[in-house]
Amino acid sequence: MTSEAGRTGQVLAISDLHIGYEENRALVEKMHPDSDDDWLLVAGDVAETVADIHWALKTLASRFRKVIWAPGNHELWTHPRDTVTLRGAARYEYLVDLCRELGVTTPEDPYEVWDGAGGPMAVAPLFLLYDYSFLPAGCTTKDEGLAYAQETGVVCSDEYLLHPDPYPSREAWCRARVAETERRLAELPDDLPTVLVNHYPLDRHPTDVLWYPEFAMWCGTRLTADWHRRFRAAAMVYGHLHIPRTTYHEGVRFEEVSVGYPREWRTRRQSPGRLRRILPMEAGTR
Repeated sequence: MTSEAGRTGQVLAISDLHIGYEENRALVEKMHPDSDDDWLLVAGDVAETVADIHWALKTLASRFRKVIWAPGNHELWTHPRDTVTLRGAARYEYLVDLCRELGVTTPEDPYEVWDGAGGPMAVAPLFLLYDYSFLPAGCTTKDEGLAYAQETGVVCSDEYLLHPDPYPSREAWCRARVAETERRLAELPDDLPTVLVNHYPLDRHPTDVLWYPEFAMWCGTRLTADWHRRFRAAAMVYGHLHIPRTTYHEGVRFEEVSVGYPREWRTRRQSPGRLRRILPMEAGTR
């Protein structure tokens, strides 16, 4: 763990920037901290191409004291538009190296400790994937769930673009990531609370409001359902669903901080690209 004691400022968060859209790229160009001590958590889905990911993270890292990134599924796609054709774990490792060159903290780095207002807290970016355990009602296996999704026409593009190499499947990669991350989180001091940052929610409850419930299969794993309690989370920060909101589960704050696609954020009253304050807690949170 690393620590920066005596800091003021805030821990802010955003996800699902999707800067392949010019409107979303413009939102990133306007993002600035409120103070020189502000940290920014980026919970995945920055973009699909390495060039866009590099531009966005470099831009944000030049403005915020610290940027902490957890990958989304879109960063892991091997997209036909991308000149970088790496697949699976090799692509993820390439992005980790890119982040380190930019000074951006990744899930492979020591966890940072926020010692400003609301701290101390370990800020842990996670990379866990999903294992198809958030099955549609009435389905008991992955094959049944995928067949149902095919019937409804709601199938995540990961099935075609997110490759698990060298793992035999995405769920095998997920299990390996969960085991390694669980080991690291268990090594944190027992009296140190955490902010857990993952592209997917650690519990299924945020997916209950999906218009297409079958999409939950690509939204996390039941293996992490108790992590917010086990690892003393003051907040669980996620994205992916494109439903920005605050919920509470077993007394723990779950914050979805996604921007989403222009067609989605144009219909909302709230200004798009607003950075969500995680620490210190905003008035009205608990």
